[in-house]
Amino acid sequence: MIPVILSGGSGTRLWPLSRSQHPKQFLPLVTDNTMIQETLLRLHGIEGLQPPIAVCNEDHRFMMAEQLWEIGVKPSSIILEPMGKNTAPAVALAALSVPSLDDVLLILPADHVIENVAAFQTAALAARALARQGYLVTFGIAPSGPETGYGYIKRGASLGDAFHADAFVEKPDLATADQYLASGDYYWNSGMFAFTAGNFLAELEKFNPAMLVACREALATANIDLDFTRLDKNRFAACPADSIDYAVMEKTDKAVIIPLDAGWSDVGSWSALWDVTEKDAAGNAVHGDVLALDSRNSFIHAEYRLVTVVGVDGLVVVETSDAVMIATKDRVQEVKNIVNQLKQKQRGEPDVHRKTYRPWGHYDLVDSGHRYQTKRIVVKPGAKLSLQKHHHRAEHWVVVKGTALVHKGDEQVLLTENQSTFIPLGVVHCLENPGVIPLEIVEVQSGSYLGEDDIVRFDDQYGRI
Repeated sequence: MIPVILSGGSGTRLWPLSRSQHPKQFLPLVTDNTMIQETLLRLHGIEGLQPPIAVCNEDHRFMMAEQLWEIGVKPSSIILEPMGKNTAPAVALAALSVPSLDDVLLILPADHVIENVAAFQTAALAARALARQGYLVTFGIAPSGPETGYGYIKRGASLGDAFHADAFVEKPDLATADQYLASGDYYWNSGMFAFTAGNFLAELEKFNPAMLVACREALATANIDLDFTRLDKNRFAACPADSIDYAVMEKTDKAVIIPLDAGWSDVGSWSALWDVTEKDAAGNAVHGDVLALDSRNSFIHAEYRLVTVVGVDGLVVVETSDAVMIATKDRVQEVKNIVNQLKQKQRGEPDVHRKTYRPWGHYDLVDSGHRYQTKRIVVKPGAKLSLQKHHHRAEHWVVVKGTALVHKGDEQVLLTENQSTFIPLGVVHCLENPGVIPLEIVEVQSGSYLGEDDIVRFDDQYGRI
């Protein structure tokens, strides 16, 4: 069985922690591991499991590779989507790339929480057996209440411990959800699946042949770069966008449901995250430097500053370096409307944090103003920034910790703590960490334009030319 990790979401409802350039699946929201790491770690111990295939946004490729490396997972491939096309094309690409059409694919979104790992693994093994019999398996979550934020699946005739899927239904209103719960015939739609590559592709060809053709062409013309499979942007752009449910599962007569009662959540909102987070005696889930006085049933997350609350009940308070979000728990689904308004105003907060990750490390935007900008840059041992120049800015670098090898024009300079150098406007340069500890520098930029797009790259070990 080959796990296929779907990591295309942007997690706008968990803003301001989740941003489009660093979405929730790459964040440690519930444990010390990120959500994508937890998705893979809960597979350990399943017999016959093969290296996973990851499908992610092209912009997230280095975060994906690094987070898999951190937990010792070597993927068979990381397929990079130039743009999002929903889940059906992502799964089709994975199915087309496996060694055999008889391989069973275990389709897992990267951003789910599952508390009972043993129950999940038991269901995964049962799904593998049904997939080998020709079925397309979906995992139906035993509902714990009349949830209106999930789609539902109605079960039909039994098939041992599983059921034929009778109908897939959209997110209901509360009255309808109450009816579903009372009937006992409905499950939450988890978005997790299992089937052989051949059976899925055969059903996709039957119901959406244009999608299959577009995925085949995009994969056939892809560029293989280390573990990355870079799809042809123009060919993939022609692919129809659709979910697995709409494209295949609602139409096929081979769909079956395996019930799963394992403490599942898709962590689709701040209230859902509160549900799965450890709480104090007053029902507060707190993270960071927080002081809660006479407050209860709230989610309070502090990243950079002391956050205090007095006499509140049922609030969500999230503080980051550049934004604070406050909402009542019953209205957290509307956070995505805030994100949309910020995008309309062309603000950067929906997309990036003050702290920005790069394949060589990260930088923190400390301060900015008219014609200047200050960053704290951390370069991993052995890492190297691209050979580049700028048309509109000069840079001053001061080494705070570690050793820096600076390529500046025709000269090389080795700098240690408390030493500095100046990079004039237009000079080709490169920063490298030849040491064994992280290199930390303070960079002061000055010039008429300080945007990140004022970079002309001549050479880059990460393929960003």
